[in-house]
Amino acid sequence: MTSRTPPDDAHPYLRAASAGVRHHTRAWAPSDENPLRPADRLHLDVLHAHLTTLHQLLDRLAESTRPPHPTAGRHLAIAHTRLWQAASEVHSAFHLLPSTTAAQAEASACHPERLPEGPPVLTICQRHLAAGHSIRRKTTPTDLRPHTTACVR
Repeated sequence: MTSRTPPDDAHPYLRAASAGVRHHTRAWAPSDENPLRPADRLHLDVLHAHLTTLHQLLDRLAESTRPPHPTAGRHLAIAHTRLWQAASEVHSAFHLLPSTTAAQAEASACHPERLPEGPPVLTICQRHLAAGHSIRRKTTPTDLRPHTTACVR
């Protein structure tokens, strides 16, 4: 039996997660002691986990908001789709970053026909596959096209 956190208690956890992301953003900012450096696979794996968790949260919020407030629910559903697109790009970037050895580079390639050989590739690909199933059940290919906005005045 698993215990569920009452919805009223979830807000402090969400604020703490946001504070953690803000802290990491500040820590990653270049400074005299901390030069600009490229992302690494570990950071992209953790960021992908964060994005897919937000993806699940937005899915649930959209589902519960849509019946009483259809327009607000639709906006949340669109945010759900855009967050999937962001997670998909992070997943792609993860696989494009160099590995430390040639064997790791081959093992880290994303092969949809089989599972990757081990962490963190196994983890990110499984997480991405699960999120992909969720988004494909609720969206159309048109919804998944790249989003562009134009400011018209």
